[in-house]
Amino acid sequence: MDDYDLSKLLDKPDKPRLNIERQRSFDERSLSELSIGLSRALDAYETAYSPGRSALDTPVSSARNSFEPHPMVADAWEALRRSLVFFRDQPVGTIAAYDHASEEVLNYDQVFVRDFVPSALAFLMNGEPEIVKNFLLKTLQLQGWEKRIDRFKLGEGAMPASFKVLHDPDRKTDTIVADFGESAIGRVAPVDSGFWWIILLRAYTKSTGDLSLAETPECQKGMRLILSLCLSEGFDTFPTLLCADGCSMIDRRMGIYGYPIEIQALFFMALRCALVMLKHDTEGKEFIERIVKRLHALSFHMRSYFWLDFQQLNDIYRYKTEEYSHTAVNKFNVIPDSISDWVFDFMPTRGGYFIGNVSPARMDMRWFALGNCVAILSCLATAEQAAAIMDLIEARWEELVGEMPMKICYPAIESHEWRIVTGCDPKNTRWSYHNGGSWPVLLWLLTAACIKTGRIQIARRAIDLAESRLLKDSWPEYYDGKLGRYIGKQARKFQTWSIAGYLVAKMMLEDPSHLGMISLEEDKQMKPLIKRSSSWTC
Repeated sequence: MDDYDLSKLLDKPDKPRLNIERQRSFDERSLSELSIGLSRALDAYETAYSPGRSALDTPVSSARNSFEPHPMVADAWEALRRSLVFFRDQPVGTIAAYDHASEEVLNYDQVFVRDFVPSALAFLMNGEPEIVKNFLLKTLQLQGWEKRIDRFKLGEGAMPASFKVLHDPDRKTDTIVADFGESAIGRVAPVDSGFWWIILLRAYTKSTGDLSLAETPECQKGMRLILSLCLSEGFDTFPTLLCADGCSMIDRRMGIYGYPIEIQALFFMALRCALVMLKHDTEGKEFIERIVKRLHALSFHMRSYFWLDFQQLNDIYRYKTEEYSHTAVNKFNVIPDSISDWVFDFMPTRGGYFIGNVSPARMDMRWFALGNCVAILSCLATAEQAAAIMDLIEARWEELVGEMPMKICYPAIESHEWRIVTGCDPKNTRWSYHNGGSWPVLLWLLTAACIKTGRIQIARRAIDLAESRLLKDSWPEYYDGKLGRYIGKQARKFQTWSIAGYLVAKMMLEDPSHLGMISLEEDKQMKPLIKRSSSWTC
């Protein structure tokens, strides 16, 4: 089920060494292709981890290589350490932003689960796992709290969106206040927090080789509680997870209600991570069986109905409607006239991507970066689909990357549609914030996807763009404009995940074995791609 970590192969003298300069360049070869044949002996993921990381302030990977690290790296580490949050003298996370110039703090002084992930990966890659372990345990304790919003009780497994540490200097006590959505803008609970927690638990285990944390009764119960929320059966006929608008990184109304690609990709990845960490005891076996069934159904559904390329777009363009019974070709009754004009010009003849949402009578064909990158890393995307996503990014570089990696979604919603869909949200104006803004944090996800697909030249180009601006602009939260040329109108400076995202991208590029923390190899039981029923293509 799990991936093969190349760090053992690179470090052990009795194993064949990988010469990435020999024959074809590493840019042209996927990580999995390089490892095939060399990794047969690594049958269980528990035996493979990244050993021997240093606790120095600079990345080990920089010290091990002959070239000098970029001057930005030292500044980035200094800024990241400045954002650390302590609870009873122990580091438990990083605040969202360290922008003292901003008049309104809002919740940027809190530790967000999703925001901390790139920070955690940076510390793991630098041989500092203790903060990650503290964070995992502290959020696990918060999960056990009773969660009520306006007299309504949330599901037991819900993870907080964020938490804040309150220091009382007089009593010399620390108190934690968690937000499960009751204080959030829009009062929406985060669906992605639980998924990121499971993914980070696996990254910690993979990096350190410490199986004891994941095997504790508390972590096992925490995973089961998260899974019980999202694996419950109801009236839905789809294996995807029904979600409200604003429940993910796009935490304001942006018309993603239903089955957004970001949540489905994270759901898929979290299920696969949980599958290799759950114990095969009485309770664990029940969940393992449910996970395996859901993964098969989810991979078929997503690869078939969420995937869009030139041929598929042409097929949808020719759809007939009002079809009934299992022989229907247009299963979701999508009216071809509802397809936006922009997508016909946007779609290259080579390339494709997972669209934003699929639900009855509606296909949201917008590009969403996080969902597509996670689809590659989790192997929700087949090898062919992963290559096609990279082809699309190269073909549509100006639209999706521009001058600052990278667009959170494309295209922006404008005019009357913006008023209806976003509720006239003044922060989500066109080409800003979540509405087509450019987010530097996505650099680490793009880099990881590039390494996995053997397209390192794309990652290098994106990192070069980031290095030309980020430090000079004081690490903004996001950039505005079609090309991402302008610092966001309301963007915070010294945004922690912009800093950490750069560091993670840099360290992964210098030492690709780090990819094993956040990447999975294809499950042989789900390969090849399950074909659609004959009614789909007849």
